[in-house]
Amino acid sequence: MTGWRLLVTRPQLESAALAATLADEGIYSSSLPLLDIEPLPLTGEQQSMIYGLHLYRVVIVVSKPAARLGLEQVDEIWPQPPITCQWFCVGAATAQILDDYGLSASYPQGGDDSEALLELQALKDILAEPDVRVLIMRGEGGRELLAERLRELGASVDYLPLYRRNLPQYADTELARRVAAERLNGLVVSSGQGFEHLRLLAGEAWPDLARLPLFVPSPRVAEMARAAGAQTVVDCRGASATALLAALRELPEPAF
Repeated sequence: MTGWRLLVTRPQLESAALAATLADEGIYSSSLPLLDIEPLPLTGEQQSMIYGLHLYRVVIVVSKPAARLGLEQVDEIWPQPPITCQWFCVGAATAQILDDYGLSASYPQGGDDSEALLELQALKDILAEPDVRVLIMRGEGGRELLAERLRELGASVDYLPLYRRNLPQYADTELARRVAAERLNGLVVSSGQGFEHLRLLAGEAWPDLARLPLFVPSPRVAEMARAAGAQTVVDCRGASATALLAALRELPEPAF
């Protein structure tokens, strides 16, 4: 797979980890983080959610930043998280952060998105119980599908927004310059907002960049990309390095 030369766009820490994994496989990558994670201060009401963590039957953590920041808040208040909570997350990397803290979290094996999580049998079994309270740790804004579906199933849902995703400051031409200068032949985004920032930073160069293979984490982001004009969209069915590598192996290696 050494013919691939990829632009990776995850937040800085995640980009560095992905770049190291790709390098181990002989794949060149260039990091241009398109999501800058800004922690948010908690309001009094939000702090009360942490104090009342024992009142929630389910805690869902939707991303790695949410896991790190959420555990920081939990650690300040709880010597040990209440055993009454069952933890869930969207992907294996987020689950690993929780596991390193000592929490066992369930997550779907077949995809890193809300749709896959909602199909998880362990979550369905809990939602069949009466009066289930759910806390969702996430970034500011984001999709409403998860909460909507949980409420339809009878659960009471609260959000705990822990961070804001910003587009780092780059020169208007930086994305196109980087792709040309380093002869990149593939683009990788890890979320819908990551794609939106890619499209925004591309500006007038987007028609040219849209010709490059674009690796995305889910059918939803794939649909967004195709609607915006991306010509070759590869749904990795997950945001992990493992999912990306599996998708790369299924494609013909590009020729220089």
